[in-house]
Amino acid sequence: MANIKSQIKRNRQNERRRLRNKSVRAEMRTRAKTAVAAAESGSDDAAELLRIAVKRIDKAAAQGVIHKNAAANHKSRLVRRINAIEAAAE
Repeated sequence: MANIKSQIKRNRQNERRRLRNKSVRAEMRTRAKTAVAAAESGSDDAAELLRIAVKRIDKAAAQGVIHKNAAANHKSRLVRRINAIEAAAE
């Protein structure tokens, strides 16, 4: 446990931010999963779910939860995965 007053405050701030970031990351993963599941089932709204997932990833990067390059990697992998699923379905 920290003895320095500023470090005790910093620990409280870090914990609050960790919990906030955790929910953002969880939602990001959930949106990606639903987009992939929709593509696998051949749903009509798969494109819309992909758009929402990409939007959520961009928002997380804008908030500083993930780095912008990490966001680009997430989006790239997600789009590639969905395109592969749709190509296999044809």
